Amino acid sequence: MLVHFIDTTFLLSELPEKVGIAVSGGGDSMALLHVAKRWSDLSGVSIEAVTVNHGLRAEAEDEAELVAGFCTQIDVAHTVLQWDGAQARGNIAAAGRDARYQLIADWAKARKIDGILLGHTADDIAETFLMRLARKSGVDGLSMMDIRFERNGVEWARPFWQQERAELRDYLRRHDVQWVEDPTNDDDAYQRPKARKAMVALEPLGITTEVLKSVAMTMQFARSTLEHYTTEEARRVAKCVAGDVLIAQRARPPVPPEIERRMVIASLQFVGGGQYAPRADALIEMDAGLSLSGKHTLAGCVVTADKYTLRVAREFNAVKETVVGLGHIWDNRWQVLGPAKSHFTIRALGDHIKDVPDWRETGLPRASLMATPAVFDGDTLIAAPVAGYKNGFDARIVADFESFLVSR
Repeated sequence: MLVHFIDTTFLLSELPEKVGIAVSGGGDSMALLHVAKRWSDLSGVSIEAVTVNHGLRAEAEDEAELVAGFCTQIDVAHTVLQWDGAQARGNIAAAGRDARYQLIADWAKARKIDGILLGHTADDIAETFLMRLARKSGVDGLSMMDIRFERNGVEWARPFWQQERAELRDYLRRHDVQWVEDPTNDDDAYQRPKARKAMVALEPLGITTEVLKSVAMTMQFARSTLEHYTTEEARRVAKCVAGDVLIAQRARPPVPPEIERRMVIASLQFVGGGQYAPRADALIEMDAGLSLSGKHTLAGCVVTADKYTLRVAREFNAVKETVVGLGHIWDNRWQVLGPAKSHFTIRALGDHIKDVPDWRETGLPRASLMATPAVFDGDTLIAAPVAGYKNGFDARIVADFESFLVSR
């Protein structure tokens, strides 16, 4: 029974108290909602449904109403979250995906929901594989999407990763459940509809959804192995100093090129806070910049290199507008501790480094220190703990580089 996929995919050791179901109104998510309701009735676990209206299509509001009506019919609480997709710039699909995760995560935390179920299927895995293959992706890009993962402080799971889309449609027909078809699914302006058509053309060669899912799973195993050895090598040749990551360039024995590349990418994500690794062409440009001048800016980081060390530091311009109250996490990495004053704020030290006469004694680069947290009372510098001006305050990284590598 499909119901059991929720148990085996989402649950680790004990039943959660409440689970959220992300529902768009499409066939996959409507099947998930129907199955989740049956699972809820059997297990006693409470469920709530959530729909994000992205505002990009006129039909989106009607789709949200369809979900709301079905939730009323089966007695499941339902919430519609709004995102103004018309205001998004750049990669709209990526912006929409990030916004959905953030909106749903915030909703889940407010509702005390233990985790979110998503309706991705084996077809999504196969189509994504083809799309990434067209982009010349490597092991990471071709790896299967995670069955369970953490994002935005919330646990997520994909219980239907082994089911094919057609099977879920048959399930919905048997149970007389309506769903909507996103018109963009037939629009060749988007990559996924092209991938679906390619799947039909590839089937005579034996390249089926099941085959591509299997290959993606194999790539996931390979990725896990590479990440393990990246962590092992990082323990040997990398260290975190005042928030910067330093990687030895002439280690003996030498670090394999792919492991070194992964270490640099992980450093950029750890320091810069990016959700995704920089693209391959951006990394090539970085290597060229380092060979010419020994310095390059990428992903909110300043990367410098000499013949002994590659240093990944935070870029001041990336954090100069980041301000939090005392006691809050700054730049997703730093916590400043000290005498509590409600009007004190934490922001980057910046040009106020001139007010720290002994900063050179730290042995740290000026540019690195400028991007570290400092305590201010208005525009008056109170403390710059990393730069050596503590004044009763201290600053620490809340999760070190090794912990970051292990948790990815």
